[in-house]
Amino acid sequence: MNPESSPQMSLARTVGWSQLALMALGILTSVLVARGIDINLSADVESTARNMLDAELRLRAKAYLACLGFALTTVVNIGLFMLLRRHGQLLAAACLTLSLTGAMLSLLGAVFAMNVAEITSAPAYQAITDSAQRLMLAGMQATSDYTSFHLSLVISCVAQGGFFFLFYRSDLIPRIISAWGVFASLLVSTIIVARDFIPALGHSSVTISFMLGNLIALLSLSLYLGIKGVRGDPAPL
Repeated sequence: MNPESSPQMSLARTVGWSQLALMALGILTSVLVARGIDINLSADVESTARNMLDAELRLRAKAYLACLGFALTTVVNIGLFMLLRRHGQLLAAACLTLSLTGAMLSLLGAVFAMNVAEITSAPAYQAITDSAQRLMLAGMQATSDYTSFHLSLVISCVAQGGFFFLFYRSDLIPRIISAWGVFASLLVSTIIVARDFIPALGHSSVTISFMLGNLIALLSLSLYLGIKGVRGDPAPL
């Protein structure tokens, strides 16, 4: 069998291009749909809540795009599990479980977006609440989105670090990519938890730095898998 057309090579490329599509979807959603109505882009609850009350259609679009993102995330993580399970079945299964748990927590953002869309449009809310109460309800939905997203990010990055470790162990991709991926993934999860106790770590420059490091790791992995696939699969250690 031609290695270039093997099932494992096809799977690796599917994972790579799916991850790239997921990243592109996230960027386009942030720029074209979610600007001003996504608490995770600004951390300003009051401003986000006010904007949400005037953005019913964008909220619905954001929710449906989040469902598409969940589908792509599922494809990526199941694909990573199938690629790496021979090199550590227990760890690969744990990473898959964690990653899908994180994806479901992130998907709650779609629920909260749809909730606010209903609050802004349903006649019942116009009758039983005033504008201040609707703003408070929108703020609660935004805050719930913020907390679910950050829990999702911590859990997903731990799982991501485990997958990168298995790539390092298996040598299926260049070890410089997998080593950086382990470092960047665990750095993100560690700082996000630590900044709840050390406020200085919440500074925007710190956030940009560790998120950029994680972006480089994911982009490098996605491009390598999408273009090159994986190296010949040696026997697991």
